[in-house]
Formats: sequence, structure tokens, C-alpha cells
Amino acid sequence: MKKPLKLPKFKNEDEEREFWYNLDLSNYYEASDMERVSFPNLKPTTRSISIRIPEYLLNRVKEKANETNIPYQSLIKEYIKKGVLST
Repeated sequence: MKKPLKLPKFKNEDEEREFWYNLDLSNYYEASDMERVSFPNLKPTTRSISIRIPEYLLNRVKEKANETNIPYQSLIKEYIKKGVLST
């Protein structure tokens, strides 16, 4: 460790965000100070999208989802994931 990092009291999240954005941690830590961590319960960030697909295709996906007893949007996500990861 090079020198101790003193954290100020932040008035709000914007002030804290600005602090971390402008901070160069290499002034305070060396690579040997770092430890590998994992976050096993962290869920990936999701975002809503809008997509237009033919009605017959949506109906077929809903039928397939009903057969497998999973929500149709989850099935669509699985299909997209398979398609992206197989290329």
C-alpha cells in the first residue's frame, strides 16, 4: 500500500460518484494489494426492450412455453441466449 486513502463524508450519491470517477487508485494501492472476490448472489442487470415479431411466432412461443411450464418471456430470453452464444 502506498498511502492510506481517506474517504470524505458525501452529501449525496452524485458527490460520491464524482469522487470515485476522478480518483486514481494507483496512487493508493499496488497490484499486490488486490484480492480476487466473487459475488455469487449478484444478479445481472436487465433492461426492458420492445421488439416486433409476427403474431403467429409469438403464439407459437407461448404454446411452447406453456408445454414446458415456463413464462414465455423467459423462453424468448433462452432462445436469444442460445443463438448468441452458438455463434
